[in-house]
Amino acid sequence: MKIAFHTLGCKVNQYESEAMAKLFRERGHEIVGEREFADVYVINTCTVTAVADRKSRQYIRRMKKVNPDSIVAVTGCYAQIRPEDVSDIEGVDLVTGTNEKHSLPDYVEEIARGKDGNTGETGNTGEVRVRVREWEELNTYEDIGLVTSAENRTRAYIKIQEGCNRFCAYCVIPYARGSIRSRNLDEILEEARQLIKAGYKEIVLTGINTALYGAEENPQGKEPEDGTPYGVERVIAALNELPGDFRIRLSSLEPAVVDAAYVKRLLKYDRLCHHLHLSAQSGSDRILSAMNRPYTREQYMEIVRTVREYDPLYGISADIIVGFPGEKEADFQDSVTLVEECAFCRTHVFRYSRRPKTKAADMKDQVSPQVKARRAAVLQEAGAKAQARFCEEHAGVIRTVLMEEYLPDRGMITGYTENYVRIWCPCSREEAESLLNTFRSVRIAEVYQDGCTGLIL
Repeated sequence: MKIAFHTLGCKVNQYESEAMAKLFRERGHEIVGEREFADVYVINTCTVTAVADRKSRQYIRRMKKVNPDSIVAVTGCYAQIRPEDVSDIEGVDLVTGTNEKHSLPDYVEEIARGKDGNTGETGNTGEVRVRVREWEELNTYEDIGLVTSAENRTRAYIKIQEGCNRFCAYCVIPYARGSIRSRNLDEILEEARQLIKAGYKEIVLTGINTALYGAEENPQGKEPEDGTPYGVERVIAALNELPGDFRIRLSSLEPAVVDAAYVKRLLKYDRLCHHLHLSAQSGSDRILSAMNRPYTREQYMEIVRTVREYDPLYGISADIIVGFPGEKEADFQDSVTLVEECAFCRTHVFRYSRRPKTKAADMKDQVSPQVKARRAAVLQEAGAKAQARFCEEHAGVIRTVLMEEYLPDRGMITGYTENYVRIWCPCSREEAESLLNTFRSVRIAEVYQDGCTGLIL
C-alpha cells in the first residue's frame, strides 16, 4: 500500500512520524508525499491550541477527497484528547492515542483486509476503530524502534523522553502525553551512532519536556553526591563522547525544571550548541504564578545572564503567551521588556487558547480575541527587532556554520551557526556540491532576511 503522512505540531510529532513511516516500510509499504494519491493517510495531530485542532480536522477532510476509498488513520495528541470528536469526522477509519503508534501498521492492515472483503471476525464493519487509552494509563515509554533517517539530510531528531507532570494552568499536554518516562540511554546512544554513521551532522535531542529526562528516578532533581551527570546532562555527557563529526542541540529546556546552576553544568560539553530554547511564557511574575510556572522573571534572567557570560552571543529563543486570563496591560508590557532585555534570537508568540481539562479554561477575566491579536502583533514586532539586534552583533564575527541547503535562484548556500543564526553565503552550484552537509568557518557580514550574510573562510 501507499502510505502518506501529514504531521502537525512539535518536533516530537515529526520524530514519531518518521518512526511510524519506518515501521510501514519494514512491512513492504511505500511512503509517498502527503499531497499524493495514497491508500492510507496518517494524520499525526497536535492539540496545543484550538488552531491546531482545526488544522487537523481540515486535513482529514481534504485528503479523503483525494482518494475517497483511502483509509484515514488519525493519531497524536488531538486524537488522544478528543477521540470522540475525531471519530465523528466523516471519512475517519481509525483513531489511536499517543501510546499506540507502534501498533498502527497492525491496525491499518487489519482495516485494509476488511476493505478487500477478507473480513472474518476482525474485518471492516464500517465503524470507526478507536484505540485510545486513558491518560492515567500512559505511563510506559513506547518503543517505536530506532529512527535512522530523516527528511532533513543534515539534522536528525532523537526522542529521549515522554510525558510531563508540571500541569501548567494553560497546558493540556500532560493529559495528551501522560506521566514522565525516559528512554533507555543505550537505545539513545545506538540511534545516535547509526545517525552519525549515516552522515547526519546535527543531533537534536527532543521530548515533551527534555529537562525532565530521568525525573521518574530522581523526582527531586538532586545532584548525586559524587557529582556525576544527572537528568538530561546524562544524555549530553554520553553523546559528547561518541566519535564522529557532529554537534548536539537541545530542542528546549524548561526553566520550570532547571535553574542557572544546572544550565552552567551543561556549558562544559564542547559538542553542545550554544543555543537554548528556553520557554518563558510571560515576563510578569504575577502571570507566571497564575500559570503555575514555578520560577520568577529574575530566575529566568539569571539563566540568560549565565549563558551570555559564557558566550555573549549565546542564542536564546523563547515561547511567550499573550492574553492569558487576567493579563493586564502592565503584565503584557513585562513580556515586551523581557524580549528586549534578553535579545532573543527567536521569539515564538502564541495567543492564549482555552484547552479542555486545564485550570485556565475556567478562570475569570478571559482576555478578548481583539486584545490578544493586538498584543500578539506588538510582541511579534518586538521579537523581530530583538532578533535583528542579535544578528547585528555578529558583524565581523567568525562562527561555525553547518551548510544545509543550496538555493540556485539566489546563488547562495545557507545553514545555521551553533547559536542558531541563519547564514547566507554566496556560492556557485559547483562549490555547493562539496560544501553541503559540512561544517565551515564563516565570517559574518550583515543582517539579511531572517539572519545574516557571510563569507566562507
